[in-house]
Amino acid sequence: MNDLLLKALRCEKISRPPVWLMRQAGRYMPQYQALRMKHSLWQMFHHPEIAAEVTCLPLKLLDVDAAILFSDILVIAEALGLSMRFPEGKGPRVEPSIKTKIQIDSLTYIPVEKSLDYVFETIKIVKEKINVPLIGFSGGPFTVASYFIDSTSQNAFGQTKLWIKTDPKTLHTLLTKITEATIAYLEEQIRSGADVIQVFDSWANVLNDEEFALFSLPYLNQIVKALGPSRVPVILFCRSSSLRAEALAGLRPSGISFDWHLPMYELRQKVPFPIAVQGNFNPEFLKLPLDQIRAGVKELLSSMQGQLGFIVNLGHGITPDIPLENVRTFVKSVKNN
Repeated sequence: MNDLLLKALRCEKISRPPVWLMRQAGRYMPQYQALRMKHSLWQMFHHPEIAAEVTCLPLKLLDVDAAILFSDILVIAEALGLSMRFPEGKGPRVEPSIKTKIQIDSLTYIPVEKSLDYVFETIKIVKEKINVPLIGFSGGPFTVASYFIDSTSQNAFGQTKLWIKTDPKTLHTLLTKITEATIAYLEEQIRSGADVIQVFDSWANVLNDEEFALFSLPYLNQIVKALGPSRVPVILFCRSSSLRAEALAGLRPSGISFDWHLPMYELRQKVPFPIAVQGNFNPEFLKLPLDQIRAGVKELLSSMQGQLGFIVNLGHGITPDIPLENVRTFVKSVKNN
């Protein structure tokens, strides 16, 4: 197996930094678009053969050093008796949205082996096809709760923010239920064959520092601690992560995925070993001319030369308007430097 990613997460000495990309399977790929013309997103997530095919696309097209499971952070809703929709041209939605304490109290955990069995079947299919690590993932509890309450990210999570101010105790009850379900979900991903876990608390950036310490960090900490006995590396990500490097490092994950607000070499100094650092190109970087992409990659790699525990990635996901050839050039540049 090409285990560069696993070695980087253990801060071992390696020949070059590994490279994979958030949203590396997606709409910028014509091959993905062809599948998307035939199937809805819901169908693609729920049919293991299709999800496995999409998971493997970046390995064939880009030769990245890891695969990441093709799924969605909101599938966990189905383990709590809710459903998810993907309206065309809009963000994902959870239904029914959570508006009352009674709804939260009535959320009942449905064992993930039953409610999310299609995810684990996808993992098993993928593992038979690849020779690189497979990254499983979940949403961070705060981010998932935000979707449960506001249904979609398109209204800036106004209702979630209101709950923080007016009924934090009930919000904590919801976060606890989501965390417990998420831990069970990730443990089953690991049993099914996931080699690495990444937790996307994407919307934790809407919290101020005090709120972040109350509504995000404790629940991420529970996940990191619960998965510790598995010895499977856990990477944490949230928007504005570079502004909260010390707080995230305090949870002692295997790695932290950073955005582009600070240079990577500065972030490496803020994060103690043996925690790995991942990132941190702005996805807009991939829209530059190919020679500028090559130069930018070379500059980053030069700044991180000799640093252990470094994974090349974006600071967020690839956007649909980025040319596939630009992404190929990015990956090749990492491998050739």
